[in-house]
Amino acid sequence: MARPVRCRRICSLPDYWTFAPEGEEVHEEVIMTLDELETIRLLDCELKTQEECSVLMNVARTTVTSVYESARRKIADCILHGKRLVISGGKWTLGEDSSENLQNLTDKGEYAMRIAVTYENENVFQHFGHTEQFKIYDIEDGKITNSSVIGTNGQGHGALAGFLKNASVDVLICGGIGGGAQMALAEAGVKLYGGVSGKADDAVNAYLAGNLDYNPNVKCDHHGEGHGEGHSCGGHHHGEGHSCGGGHKCHE
Repeated sequence: MARPVRCRRICSLPDYWTFAPEGEEVHEEVIMTLDELETIRLLDCELKTQEECSVLMNVARTTVTSVYESARRKIADCILHGKRLVISGGKWTLGEDSSENLQNLTDKGEYAMRIAVTYENENVFQHFGHTEQFKIYDIEDGKITNSSVIGTNGQGHGALAGFLKNASVDVLICGGIGGGAQMALAEAGVKLYGGVSGKADDAVNAYLAGNLDYNPNVKCDHHGEGHGEGHSCGGHHHGEGHSCGGGHKCHE
């Protein structure tokens, strides 16, 4: 029986998820996993040794070598043959977040849901990638049991998506958000409701009531337009059995 593959620890989710030749019609794509991308980041960008990389990723040095070589071959294939590079999947877990802000969060119960809202002055902040605060709500039996405002540990789509994952957030309510951030949230297992404005508390209560107006096609340059086709989040989103998996689950 083959040994199970150990999850490779990565630092954060990327801000950019696809790359393609400019002005060319691309017919083939190559999938690079997040753990492969992490070896490129650590070895080629941060100039770590393979031994240092193995410690940071919590795998053997031989694993780092094979993952890194696979990543380099994929990059070469895309550059030389004009293929689209797509970042997705792999055996990975997001590294621990040492932020004191997350340590101030209460533990989420086994059956609780956790909702985050981009937050500024009691309102839904309109630019996900620049939010400096989230308001976090814990929900049990369809009711808010606890809420707190926490500062983020840095800007950037991947960093913020990773921050939410480590905070065990299940649902994000926000204003404008770009495609890269949406992909990062999907990889982190966070359900997105974008294009929302107004009071943060009102938005969460509307979500729990099943009548939150949101825009499934929200873009990062959204400034309050496009609400004419708002969608209502039905009550089936709050059904029994909803779980997050926390910040330590290995993703495939």
